[in-house]
Amino acid sequence: MTTQYSNQPTGQQHYGAPKAGASGNVFSIIAIVLGVIGFIFLPIVFALGGLIMAIIAKTVRHERLATIAIVVSAIGLVGGMVLGAIFASM
Repeated sequence: MTTQYSNQPTGQQHYGAPKAGASGNVFSIIAIVLGVIGFIFLPIVFALGGLIMAIIAKTVRHERLATIAIVVSAIGLVGGMVLGAIFASM
């Protein structure tokens, strides 16, 4: 059975159709940026949000940069808290 607009059978996709999820690294890049911001300013908000986004990027979207985003966000979280404790004790 074909559609009335083309000769393609219904339910078929084109050969070069993009796959959802694996092609982009949007969540990972946002998580990296949040991890870096969290290292400098409000780590419990920004770096923790980046860590959550990085875990979502790793488990749900299977992004390539997700592991790097997890590491950067974790360093931003711990490093930002240590840096805040050092500045608070001065």
